Amino acid sequence: MAISEFEIKRYEKIVGQYIEKHRPPEHLRNQVDLAFRIEGQSVFIFEIREAWNRPSEKIESPIAKAMFVKKQKSWKIYWQRADLKWHRYEPTPEVKTIEEFLKVVEEDDFCCFGG
Repeated sequence: MAISEFEIKRYEKIVGQYIEKHRPPEHLRNQVDLAFRIEGQSVFIFEIREAWNRPSEKIESPIAKAMFVKKQKSWKIYWQRADLKWHRYEPTPEVKTIEEFLKVVEEDDFCCFGG
């Protein structure tokens, strides 16, 4: 079962506030920025940068993913390794709220989400 529209709006507000707080200064945002999207049961946080060889083209680099498991009422946390596959974030593989997910990403104890 998909996340309800009410929940999506709530998550958009919460994650949007987190993104706004962590975005680079406005004068740099045409070169690098931070964004998110909600797809199905998942929230993705990613960086947007100019392609190194085509500055007019923007590329997205994944930072973190949280997938909601309604049956368990929890969020599974993932990070993307160099193999371009999503892997569970083993120090904290699961949290109960979207706010806890954002806190894990911000603390990044194992330098998986941003180095």
